[in-house]
Order: sequence, then structure tokens, then C-alpha cells
Amino acid sequence: MNGKPLILRAVQCPSPRVKASMVLMGLGQILSREYIKGMLYLAALAAYVGYLGVVGITDLAGFITLGTVEADPWLGTAGDDSIIMMLRGLLAIVLTVGIVLLYRSNLRDILETEQLGLYGGNALPFPEAVRHFMDRKFYIVALALPVLGVMVFNIIPILFMILISFTNYGGNIIPPKLVDWTGLDSFRRVLSLSGIRETFFRILGWNLIWALASTAVNYFGGLGLALLLNKKCFKFKKFWRMFPIIAYAVPGFITLLAFKFLFSYGGPINYYITQAGSSAVGFLDIDAGLKAKLIGLGVNAWISIPTSMLLATGILSNMNESLYEAASIDGASPWQQFKKITLPFVVFSTTPVLITNFIGNFNNFGIFYFLRGGLYMDGYFLASDTDLLINWLYNLSIDNNYYSIGAAVSLIIFIITSVLSLSVYVRSNAYRKEDTYR
Repeated sequence: MNGKPLILRAVQCPSPRVKASMVLMGLGQILSREYIKGMLYLAALAAYVGYLGVVGITDLAGFITLGTVEADPWLGTAGDDSIIMMLRGLLAIVLTVGIVLLYRSNLRDILETEQLGLYGGNALPFPEAVRHFMDRKFYIVALALPVLGVMVFNIIPILFMILISFTNYGGNIIPPKLVDWTGLDSFRRVLSLSGIRETFFRILGWNLIWALASTAVNYFGGLGLALLLNKKCFKFKKFWRMFPIIAYAVPGFITLLAFKFLFSYGGPINYYITQAGSSAVGFLDIDAGLKAKLIGLGVNAWISIPTSMLLATGILSNMNESLYEAASIDGASPWQQFKKITLPFVVFSTTPVLITNFIGNFNNFGIFYFLRGGLYMDGYFLASDTDLLINWLYNLSIDNNYYSIGAAVSLIIFIITSVLSLSVYVRSNAYRKEDTYR
């Protein structure tokens, strides 16, 4: 019986109180003499019905049409704001989903009350029921406010961005002009329109190379530094650990601006080059090409390796030294010990962090924005050869008002990063062999 869907259980239940709660949320609780609980359900339903009567129906209709009257300042016509109507419609849908979930809670509650009555029990008084709920399901009470915050500040903006990608919002189509739903047209433009398509795939290829290379350099650079500082023969360990920590403590954008100055035409590096009799080098110029990419990789390593070093140092401190002693007795070389003992243990422990670093590098906006931001090259649509997808998204939406295309690109980025991260994680030993190193 309990394995059946909730609605089916309510329909099949012969109790008139369950039927009453199906018709009017909270009525069954009132008939069961749970007056406070029933009135709360009824108050929520009344508030939602009142909201629908005042603005809700209009907001839902506006979400479908995105407006029918275009503003005309010359004639004094206020018109409809399509983006505001979309946002208000989205909020109306969220509230509707919330009331549906509350309705299901109402049915589940009255069914539990009826089940309790079959065994001769009585529903707890409301204050005691509240205390019992907080004791049994404290995690729900504790997480309610954070989940609400995530919903308001994360989920709704993400849903709004996704909706923008299915419109023609951007370019010349911005309020007071009306925005229309265009389905998958923005995605077709990204993947098929000449200029945009070539730019997308060129940036995507470079983005993947950048994410893999920078993650590998940062991870193995930090691990190598941790192994070096972990050697017993290494002197002044605290002194040498200080320098990476200082690099980590300096805010990233300050470091990026400092490196931009170092490699600029008027910076100290070009000063010494010109003093040596050579011409100044455009390390970050529009035709810098590979030089700019390597500089970006090095600067990102300077910023990120200290974090990897600290992480690896903590993991290496938990290594079982007897494993190395046994390997040395068996004649294993230091490289074999690293490959067979150290690396598997560290990778197993840091796989989730490694995936997080990959996603962070894939979406690393600041590196090339501060080093070479604002450069547009021939052969690219509003981008340069070092721009990542996140930088191109910024150029499209913020600097050039291509909001719908930018939203489509952001959704594609989300799909790529989520598929890659989940695919790697579920195939990793950290997921499949969780108990191996316990």
C-alpha cells in the first residue's frame, strides 16, 4: 500500500477526511481536530489563490506572451517590459510548484493521521507535533533557510539565464522593444552561423587544452613542491614554505595586474631586453599568440600551486611510512615508489578537488581578462585567441548586448563541465573503490 503513488493512495482511501483534504487543502486536518495545522494549510492556499487573483494569472499569461504592447515614448505609451514579465512569470511558476508540494504534504499528513487512527492512536497536539518534527527531522529545519537562500540567489537566476537563451533578447531587441520566444534559435546561431560557429569551436578547443594543461601543471607542481619540502634532508622547510604562502595570500587580481605590468612594453622585462640591445617584445600584444598563452599558464601556476602544495602536504602527512620501507626492501626505486604508492594515494584522496580545479580552470575568467582583456582579433567574433568561453560570454553579453547568445553559450558551458566532471568522477577510484584506503 505504501509503495503506491501518493495521489493514488489518497484516491483509494475511503476516509471522508482524506477526500476533504483532496478537495480543499487543510480541511481534512480540521475535521480530524488538528485545527492549527489545518488552518495553516488553508491560509497558505488562501494566500496563493489571492495572489493568483491579484497578479498571478497576469504574470503567468505575461510569461507566455512576453508582452503585447510595445512602449512608445513619443506617444507616451508605457508598454510592456518583456524581461520583467519573464521574471515575474518565473516567480509565479516557482510559487505554483511550491503550493503543489505543499498540497502533497497536506495529503501525506492526513494519510498518516488516518493510518495512526487505524491502530488506535491519536494525532499529537500541534505544539508537541512541532517539537516531534524538529527532533525527528532537524536536518530539514536546519537546512530550510540555506535552501531558501540558494533558491533565491542561485537557482532562480540560473533558471532565468536558461530562459533568456530561448529568446531573441539582445542586440537591437532590448526593452522597450518586445522580446519573443525563439526556441533553439540562439543555439543554432552558436553552432551553425558563420563567424560565431568558427569562434565557438576554436575557443572551445583552446578552452579544453587550457583546462587540462593548467590543472595538470598546478596539481603536479603543488605535489612536487610538497614532496620536496617533505624530504627529511631538506633544510629550512618553514622558510621555503613561506614564499608560496605569500603568493597565495596576495589577491589574485593584484598578482595578475602586476604580471601584466611586468610583461608590458614599459615593464621591467622589456626594459632589460632593450638595455641588452634587442627590440621590445609584445608578450601580451594582439599578435603574441603562443607567448601570451604560456604566460597565462605560468601566472595561473604561480597563483594556484600554493593551494595544491598545502593540500598535498596535508595528505602526505597521513601516508603510512611502512609502505615505503617495505618497497625499499623489495628494491623499488624512488620513482617506482612514487608511481605505485604516493601518486595513487594522493589522487584517490584528491579526485573531487582535482575535478573542482579542472572546472575552475575551465571557467577561469580572471587570468586572460586582466592580462589581455578587450582584445578582438580577426577570425574571431568579438574574441581573441586567448579568450576562454567564459571570457567570450562576457564579451557577448556585457560588452555587446548579445544576451540570448551569451545565455546559450553559458548553458553549453554548464552542459560540458557537468558531463565531464560527472563522467570522470563516477569512473574514478574515489567513487568506485571508496573503502580502499580506509
